[in-house]
Amino acid sequence: MSKLDFAALLCSRLCHDLVSPVGAINNGLELLSGEEDPNMREAVFDLIEKSTLQTSNKLQFFRLAFGAAGGFSAHLDTREAEKSLRAFLAGSKVDLDWNVTVAELSKGAVKLLLNLSLVGAEALIRGGELSVSFIAEGEDSLSLRMEASGERVILPDVVHAAVEGDIEEASLEPRAAPAYLAYAVAQELGGSIEVALAADTQLIVTSTIRSSV
Repeated sequence: MSKLDFAALLCSRLCHDLVSPVGAINNGLELLSGEEDPNMREAVFDLIEKSTLQTSNKLQFFRLAFGAAGGFSAHLDTREAEKSLRAFLAGSKVDLDWNVTVAELSKGAVKLLLNLSLVGAEALIRGGELSVSFIAEGEDSLSLRMEASGERVILPDVVHAAVEGDIEEASLEPRAAPAYLAYAVAQELGGSIEVALAADTQLIVTSTIRSSV
């Protein structure tokens, strides 16, 4: 798949995630223009405030997960990645357990971490716990582990295939774009991704990459 085609898939995915909160802001503004009841206006203002915050959180997350924040060769403080992920999950039924012991990661490693976290969070269709760890394995490698546990965990076939790179380009969909991006980044960093599903209550994804990249 060409980089242009894949960029189009990511853009489609980003637009899909943003259309709901942005649409809520627009609807709220339209309601305000003709609403005079104080209680209704207060409720609409609350809707606009929440939707604006949600939009901002999503944009900050996608900036790190999909974009080139800080430049393509930059290293990022992992606290920034944690802050972005926590904000993205705010208001959802997913609780984050962050166990990243590495203080700084390459931009590619941050993309891998955030996109796999996105895959895990979306697999928790009824909520649950998302546990993320990234630790140094000796001097030459880093080990990432993402575990999603909940009452109901579903990983769509197209997402499963994409995250392992076992998918035909024509079958790739916008919803699977983050999973495929994680796969491509892991390959670029000299690693691979392994997926394990325990019944329908747990998803474990692991990856080991070169720390020098």
